[in-house]
Amino acid sequence: MTVKEKYQPVLDLGEALNVANGNVEETENKLKVWGTTKTQYEKNLLWDKIKEIGGDSPEDIMADIKVEDTSVYHRHIVKSGETLGKIARHYYKDASKYQAIFEANTDKLKNPDLIYPDQELVIPNL
Repeated sequence: MTVKEKYQPVLDLGEALNVANGNVEETENKLKVWGTTKTQYEKNLLWDKIKEIGGDSPEDIMADIKVEDTSVYHRHIVKSGETLGKIARHYYKDASKYQAIFEANTDKLKNPDLIYPDQELVIPNL
């Protein structure tokens, strides 16, 4: 198995995330990947996938991933049945941080208990 084949799930994820300016190079059993994600959350997803495959300090891949918008952690489109608590648990692993999401979106939210499908919410950097 080539190193590119080994990390194919990372490349597939990058494609699914529409990583901009992406490029991949394989030389001397080392994979070099680079590109720009929209948000820090997407960059973290890629690094989590790299570590899942290669361990905490993989030596057969070198990734240079930049972030286009560092002003937010992510931008989330609300799905039916979601609450700010569920969204906070997804991004921060802590439902009680829903208040930070509410505060970052007071321009469109007046009540933290009233969110609607298809609303775009800013997920702030903490």
